[in-house]
Amino acid sequence: MSGAKRAIAAGVLGAVAARAAYAALTRRPPGGAGRSGAELWGRTNHRGEPVTLLEGPAFVAGATAAGLLAPTGRMRAAALLAGAGAGTLGAYDDLAGSASSRGFKGHLSALTRGEVTSGAVKILGIGATGLAAAAIAGSPAPTRAGRAFDTLVDGAIVASAANLMNLFDLRPGRAIKVGVITGVPLAATSSAAVVAAPLGAALALLPEDLGERAMLGDAGANALGALLGLAATRLGRPARLTVLAGLVGLNAASEFVSFTKVIQRTPALNWVDMLGRRPVHTPPAQNAPAGPARVADAAS
Repeated sequence: MSGAKRAIAAGVLGAVAARAAYAALTRRPPGGAGRSGAELWGRTNHRGEPVTLLEGPAFVAGATAAGLLAPTGRMRAAALLAGAGAGTLGAYDDLAGSASSRGFKGHLSALTRGEVTSGAVKILGIGATGLAAAAIAGSPAPTRAGRAFDTLVDGAIVASAANLMNLFDLRPGRAIKVGVITGVPLAATSSAAVVAAPLGAALALLPEDLGERAMLGDAGANALGALLGLAATRLGRPARLTVLAGLVGLNAASEFVSFTKVIQRTPALNWVDMLGRRPVHTPPAQNAPAGPARVADAAS
């Protein structure tokens, strides 16, 4: 199968699998610990309206299924680990996390007090799975030292991209739009099939996200970022170092700057951010799922 055909097949499979998974999950939401599935996965968005986090697991299912069309066995295994690993850890934080500690600073501060937050588990876990995925994907460097250096850089790219994408999942459709804007040019310079798999799944779920019926949550946003980060590891070393510097810089900036405020104050960015979204003054959707009053528009 040619690269273009493989990428198209990955995108289509990701979309079909994500929609099928979303339909199945919302029809019978998984519950636990005496709570109904709707209660367990229900959250309150930035408007104070109920949404479901089941978009995230549906995205992970679609993207990882389509990742099996990656061009090599090593990349297929790496995509499965990066997507499923980040998605599982994100889902854990979605369900077990609280708003008491946020961001790297908050979670590290909690660790110094002897408190292991769900966010800290997620950060450390995604770092480990990112490194493992990078090692599985491999490096073309001719020396052992070069391969070790590339693995560290690539693992940091996967983990940093996973965390950064989660920081954009604060408004309807925003994380998916960021994924498309970064993924399309990446597909032209990297492994197109690896990029097409998560983008196909994300675009298939975009109507639910923009319609404010569902959101990616940590599970979906972390997995989307991790898979796009994995695709970026196929770039040349200078390009990867540039990508890593940008990712680290934006993650660090998020500790001091509100991305939402920056977007709102920049006309071009605000236009893209509002594209396809409901105006602020419109009434809530009538078919939004019920859930507890827990705000889900703040990244952890």
